[in-house]
Amino acid sequence: MKKVVIILLALLAPVLSLAQTSQLNQYKLGSGDLVKINVYGQEDLTLESRLTDIGVINYPYLGEIKLIGMTVGELENYIYAGLKGDYLVEPSVSVSILEYRPFFINGEVEKPGGYAFQPGLTIDKAAALAGGYTERASKTKIFIDREVNGRLVKITADRSQAVLPGDIINIEQSFF
Repeated sequence: MKKVVIILLALLAPVLSLAQTSQLNQYKLGSGDLVKINVYGQEDLTLESRLTDIGVINYPYLGEIKLIGMTVGELENYIYAGLKGDYLVEPSVSVSILEYRPFFINGEVEKPGGYAFQPGLTIDKAAALAGGYTERASKTKIFIDREVNGRLVKITADRSQAVLPGDIINIEQSFF
């Protein structure tokens, strides 16, 4: 029985990883993210910026661009379309997130607070970053406050739940 569980977990690990990768591909930029825009062969069009609350950057030739709410792919396409023709024949644009905005963990962990997001983060890993669970931590009463389509939603989570940048994790107290 134990071998079957281990095999199933081994088979599910790539699926869970793909699910988080898919979530990160659809990840919408927000305040606190550090982004880098690079146009191959065009040093003057390379820009690195941490997004503020308003999330607007001033990009050469294109002016102000509001990045908050855009995915990396949408931003690449926007810059490509803006530069193609008038400024460059076939621009090669790449956008990368150098640093994600932090996630926050509250409640029954040793060191509640904000921590740097890392791809592949789960509730258990986030709790480990926060010094581990306290003795009174519930392993089943775990909630995530997450922004979805501009609205804050509360998600009931388990310890293997993927964490995203900007998430607020709440670990409740156990009564036993």
